[in-house]
Amino acid sequence: MTSQSWNPELYQHHAGFVARLGGAVLDLLGPVAGQEVLDLGCGDGVLTERLQSMGARVLGVDGSPAMVAATRARGIPAEVADGHALPYADRFDAVFSNAALHWMTRPDEVLGSVHRALRPGGRFVAEMGGHGNVAAEVVALHVAAAEFGLEPGQIHPWYFPSPAEQAGRLQRVGFTVQQMKLIPRPTPLPTGMLGWLHTFAGPYLRHLSQDQALPFLRRVEALLAPALRDGQGNWSADYVRLRFVALKG
Repeated sequence: MTSQSWNPELYQHHAGFVARLGGAVLDLLGPVAGQEVLDLGCGDGVLTERLQSMGARVLGVDGSPAMVAATRARGIPAEVADGHALPYADRFDAVFSNAALHWMTRPDEVLGSVHRALRPGGRFVAEMGGHGNVAAEVVALHVAAAEFGLEPGQIHPWYFPSPAEQAGRLQRVGFTVQQMKLIPRPTPLPTGMLGWLHTFAGPYLRHLSQDQALPFLRRVEALLAPALRDGQGNWSADYVRLRFVALKG
């Protein structure tokens, strides 16, 4: 996993829309009452709580101890775990993941780990950043990183596959792909681009001094303004989501 630190309160403030927009992929799970469901990359547990309310026997896992603590504070079982090496075998009827897989940059290990965690016939239902996701932000971050003396190719923290690429990876570890769709989804940013960057650009900021951090973020913001800020000053992010359903044979 990438070196990103998470603060549940700031995440909810700047990026609460992530869970609010996760309902569509949650619907793809179908009935879950009485089933064992793993929420991979559960974050602060908002969607995990919805799974539990639907009758699932749910377990949330996340690489962030702070996020796991936030999930447990909702009364939901949660564990710190690395998605590249989940410590489960033939345990779950379904694995669900929303807006987390693109932070796990060794995808073959992740998909193999999910396959092992599922029971035969179990389903893997997920949404993640897909090919073209936050393309403008990636370019601006790379430009600013180079200007600040960093090597952007070594810092880039995300994996945004195409549908064909992700389907191929799933099939190679033993999944049968039922659905795979790339969905452009321009997304309003309630706290602006700076709020988004403060939340998600940690892997870049950790290489900068405290005095450099805000000038770096302002430079990225300035690069993005012509494309992502409207005439009234409202910001949006150029999200492209990859949503899929795959079954373990």
